[in-house]
Amino acid sequence: MRTHSARTIPTLIRRSVWQAISLAVLIGFLLSFIYGFVYHYQQKRLYVQQLTELLASSGSTANGANLVARQVSTLLNSDSTLQNIVFYSTNYPINALNQETMGDVSSDWYNALFADTVNFNHTVTSHYLRGNSIQRANASQPISDPLSMSNIETKSSGSKPISSNTLVGYINITLDVNKMRWNWVRINLLSWLATVIVGIFGVWFILRKLNWPTRDVIELANVCDMAVNNAQLEKLPAIQQHFDFQELVRLKKAFIILFNRLKIVKQDYQALADFEQQLHNKDLSLDMQRHNFQSMITHELKTSLNAISGGLQLLDNQYLNEEQKDILAIIHKGSQQLELTLEQIIQLSKIEQGQIGISLSEFNPLQMITDLLEEFEPAAKQKNLALISRVQHVDYALEGDASKIKQVLATLIDNAIKFTNNGQVIIESQLMHFNESTRWQIKVIDTGIGIDPIYIEDVFTPFFQVDSSQTRAHEGLGIGLSVIKQIVQLMGASIELTSKLGAGSQFTILIPLRHRYQKKHQYLLQDVDILYYHYDDTDSMVEELQRLGADVTCQQDEQSLLDQIANTNVNVVMFAEEVLPEHVKQLALCIRAQETTSRSLLIYWYPPYKARYVDSFEYGLKAAGVDYCHSATSDSKILASLLRKWLVT
Repeated sequence: MRTHSARTIPTLIRRSVWQAISLAVLIGFLLSFIYGFVYHYQQKRLYVQQLTELLASSGSTANGANLVARQVSTLLNSDSTLQNIVFYSTNYPINALNQETMGDVSSDWYNALFADTVNFNHTVTSHYLRGNSIQRANASQPISDPLSMSNIETKSSGSKPISSNTLVGYINITLDVNKMRWNWVRINLLSWLATVIVGIFGVWFILRKLNWPTRDVIELANVCDMAVNNAQLEKLPAIQQHFDFQELVRLKKAFIILFNRLKIVKQDYQALADFEQQLHNKDLSLDMQRHNFQSMITHELKTSLNAISGGLQLLDNQYLNEEQKDILAIIHKGSQQLELTLEQIIQLSKIEQGQIGISLSEFNPLQMITDLLEEFEPAAKQKNLALISRVQHVDYALEGDASKIKQVLATLIDNAIKFTNNGQVIIESQLMHFNESTRWQIKVIDTGIGIDPIYIEDVFTPFFQVDSSQTRAHEGLGIGLSVIKQIVQLMGASIELTSKLGAGSQFTILIPLRHRYQKKHQYLLQDVDILYYHYDDTDSMVEELQRLGADVTCQQDEQSLLDQIANTNVNVVMFAEEVLPEHVKQLALCIRAQETTSRSLLIYWYPPYKARYVDSFEYGLKAAGVDYCHSATSDSKILASLLRKWLVT
């Protein structure tokens, strides 16, 4: 597509005016030349026709030769455009000269523009001479010789002249058209120069007048440039308008209105940004308070629960009667239920904070199903339920997080038994093998009470219960399914639920696993020394780094961390997700300040729940010397990909 260079309005106006005037002048001069030549030629033609008639009339009289000679001499001397005047003496008509060509107006334009010379002929007749007694020369004689007419002898056989006209000859006048044109040009040259001068003055006046609105347009354009180039402009400068053109006044008014609207929008945007920042700070504070509250309450509850469990264990060794044993069993059951609920809450909180990772180990899926059947067989028999397994694969060794997979399956089987009053609970297992991995599909099917389809998406929400009344028939806080969904997503697996109210439910889990012989990225971090700074006693990140071949040293004391960096060569320093960004910034500044010969790679793993607030601290950390900030992950594939990219760059 053709693009045009940017042009200003004054340039466009001047160029357009010059082009229009130049074209008009060219056409005007061309038409004036053509019309002037043709008109001048027509006037000259009429003049020559009158001359031929006059000469013919003079030559037809008796003794008119002297008169014609004087007339011809006078004409040739006074008019330079007459090339010659010739008289042809003959008493025989010449058809070519009898044709009436002098009055042919249609050929005027051609003769005026292109012809060099034009001949005009006229017959000369006399009624004073008899045709049979006129002696004529056999050759034509120029009329410029006066004797040519006087040498004609007129003889008559009678005393009376003949009454009819007799052909004497032809008068021919040759007009020099080229000389006529040049004479016309010389005559009109001054008028043309005057016209050109007047035209130039007119062009100057028109351009000057057209320049008046362009000055106002340029002034408006300068203000627009000022508004575009200065983003902090709070007030428009005065727009000087020399002439009140309606269009420019409307443009100026529209520009001022748009600028004021933009100013209002900018103020609203700033207010919205401030409000969003307040909400951001409030959300961050609430998240921190929630996590702190969860940590505190679970710690306090677990401490109290440990005391209760210890007391119950002491009572087990005492001699109790049957009634006391029943009471103790009830307390034991409540304590175990509370401990299980508390563990689920703690686990959910750690998953949300990214403090739980995947620990890969070799396991046998067939053996795992067998163990689960043995574990839940008594509970199924107690409710007269059939616990059935349908395994569609042979004994096989896979690599995955066996403990978390078993926890997920145990929770699903426990829920299936709990919400099924009669019928059966079926566990279906199937392995789908691919080139580099295996998909393990497990289905837990029950014939229980089922779930209304409108609640299927909600059952995975923490603390949600379909029957939330105080008189509900089943125990629990509604946290088990939310925990297993978080674990399933952590493993890169998927879980689906199909259910029909009153007919039962089916949970389908699809877990990607590795073959036993697959050891991906085993030597990725070989010979890499990593210093890991954290608060908690255990961290899944350390296990995954060691599995990738790194030599990991953990530090929980700030001074010990700085001393080790100063005394040893450390390739990578990592900060755990529980370390606050402010503390990471201070440590990064200290580390960069004491580095002399080598430079360590600094990586901060922030909690996943802070991912939406990363802009609030990432810039400050990188300014302090932290190389990379990323959400904490225990997925070996993601971790290996990140470390490979960071270590190479």
